[in-house]
Amino acid sequence: MSVILPLLVPLTTAILCLVVPYRTAQRYLSLAGALALLAAGLYLLTQLEDGIQVMQMGNWPAPFGITFVADHLSALLVLVTGVVAVAVTLYALEENDAPRERQGYHALVHFLLVGVNGAFLTGDIFNLYVWFEVLLISSFVLMVLGAERAQLSGGVKYFAVSLLSSILFLSAVGLLYGATGALNLADLATRVEALAPGLRSALAMLFLVAFGLKAAVFPFFFWLPASYPAPPVTISALFAGLLTKVGVYALIRVFTLLFTYETAFTHQVILWVAGLTLLVGALLALAQGELRRILSFQLVSHIGYMLMGLGLLSPLALTGSVFYALNHMLVISALFLVAGLIQRLGGSGVLVRLGGLYRQQPWLAVWFLLPAFSLAGLPPFSGFWAKFTLAAAGLEAGQYGIVAVALLVGLLTLLSMGIVFAEAFWKEPPKASANLEARGWAAQALPIALLALLALGLGLWAEPLLRLSQKAALELLEPSGYIQAVLGVSR
Repeated sequence: MSVILPLLVPLTTAILCLVVPYRTAQRYLSLAGALALLAAGLYLLTQLEDGIQVMQMGNWPAPFGITFVADHLSALLVLVTGVVAVAVTLYALEENDAPRERQGYHALVHFLLVGVNGAFLTGDIFNLYVWFEVLLISSFVLMVLGAERAQLSGGVKYFAVSLLSSILFLSAVGLLYGATGALNLADLATRVEALAPGLRSALAMLFLVAFGLKAAVFPFFFWLPASYPAPPVTISALFAGLLTKVGVYALIRVFTLLFTYETAFTHQVILWVAGLTLLVGALLALAQGELRRILSFQLVSHIGYMLMGLGLLSPLALTGSVFYALNHMLVISALFLVAGLIQRLGGSGVLVRLGGLYRQQPWLAVWFLLPAFSLAGLPPFSGFWAKFTLAAAGLEAGQYGIVAVALLVGLLTLLSMGIVFAEAFWKEPPKASANLEARGWAAQALPIALLALLALGLGLWAEPLLRLSQKAALELLEPSGYIQAVLGVSR
């Protein structure tokens, strides 16, 4: 039961939000549902002390029924999803966005969480496609909710690319099923070895493109900066923290469980994609002048760090990838929420129209700098340990090129965040700037402060999360435990 609690909680919350007619009640119900999801994630993680958790729906034995599986990677991602959900729903309490709330905003948020957690916990490649579609439908409606011109433009791009990715994903699933006769991931892991090497590599590249589109890696990232800045900031923060991580999770899962044979080719391609994603995203972020577009390109860039560990495919490298994904979910969500407050207080998200925020709201500068320093990888923040682990893994593998790129991108990220601070907080405000709306913003700073302090705390006390990330990495590299838990047999 603990395995499907992270699905039942947001599903129940979404239904209740549709039934309850009062907007204030919906807000607090949404927050209560997010807190319950966080509790369910914590409970699921504690259950892993007894081993990988498996649930067969309807008591149909694997591989014939619908399987849900929770290992350390899935459980950690579900837990941090709960943290992000709490922060975003807490921030949304003060938004008072009546038109979107009347159109089902709170229910859609929790339907999105159902899709995200379903993708993390499914043990079936076809059901992974189904959960992707659940979150796609929810996220598209959230993207265009309110029907503003920028939202519709971004929503069309988002939907078109997501549809293409889904078509490629479904085609890959069909070809894989035709070649193996299996859909259960654990069952597939026992059958893929029998395929011809050329077919395995072709299927691997098809999945790489399909999931790469969803994860916004190079060269498929163009849709993300065109769509994420368009909706309200709570939706942008939720998307930034969660959606691309589902694509990254899918890549990690299939390239550690299924496609582990021609690694000299497949994982070298992943390593090149990681390096180009890192560098191109960071350089394009420096060329932007609007805060949420800067953060969108930074989001693209830092997906490369997560793929770097997958490409290196060692225990230390995958530990770094898992740690980095968890850390990035927290800090990028915090930065998007800060961007919303900056726009509210400064009257614009365009850097040249901002200034003087440090002298008028110094605490907001602190809540920006803490996640910004973590994103850049400065010690003692959590991002430092993630980058350090990945760099050490790269040096250990003799991959000096990707290590150099990773370190350079860290400096470029610091430069980008420094430019934002100098423009928005430090320089004198433009004469034509809007009057600051100083009232009522402190409540929205609370979830940002919680995320920022959590990033700092995970840097100062990184060992527990590093240990859990290492357990996740070892489970990924030794899939026999996963297969044994699901099928009762080892590979």
